[in-house]
Amino acid sequence: MCAILNLLQESSLDGGVPLPAVAVATGLPKSSAFRYLWTLENHRYVERHPDTGLFQLGLGFVGMQSQHVEVLRERARPILEQLRDEHDESANLGILDGDSVIYLDIVESKRTVRLAASRGDRDPLHSTALGKAIAAQLSDNRVRELLEHAGMTSRTANTITTVESYLDELTKVRRVGYAVDNGENELDGRCVAVPILGTRLPAAISLSAPAARFPVQDVESAAKALQDAAKELGSASEGNGDGGG
Repeated sequence: MCAILNLLQESSLDGGVPLPAVAVATGLPKSSAFRYLWTLENHRYVERHPDTGLFQLGLGFVGMQSQHVEVLRERARPILEQLRDEHDESANLGILDGDSVIYLDIVESKRTVRLAASRGDRDPLHSTALGKAIAAQLSDNRVRELLEHAGMTSRTANTITTVESYLDELTKVRRVGYAVDNGENELDGRCVAVPILGTRLPAAISLSAPAARFPVQDVESAAKALQDAAKELGSASEGNGDGGG
């Protein structure tokens, strides 16, 4: 059963897993795989999508996931503080929750004028660097589903508001390895984010600042610092088995 739960957790970003794939991945006969899934479903650790019939993690697994989230937050805190101190701007940790990004932690810039959300705040997937960095790790079909459900409200004149344009943006994010919000969520803001790999959680870290203080030419160096930090954070998660292995 643990192998099945691990498989579903690894595939949690793709909308679920069909029964034959569960059987193949776990090496179980299809009948045995179904019995295990049925048992897990009865205990709410697994649920079946009513339309697709795909198996995915259920509400009973939320407690297990929350432990991984808390571990990630604890490990990220000193890294976020280091990023804040080195760049003198706000550093953020976000995770995909439903069809939006929720801020798990924020270490605010010490400057009087700063760009910072509050812990627990939510922002759209389509208009934020954190959202783009996370979405770039998902399949295009999954991204379409999320955007269809959430909508693509224009937050500023710079917000991407069509699915195809957003998918084009994600292609760029995958190529360069980081995402940028150029006044798309807040007109006077700029943010750069990278995904945290090595953990099964759909998470990313970012640096955000007023655009006047964070020129475009500084984005690449900020992205490199974030990539190094994310690599350190992902390696720590993977090495300790907290959702990465």
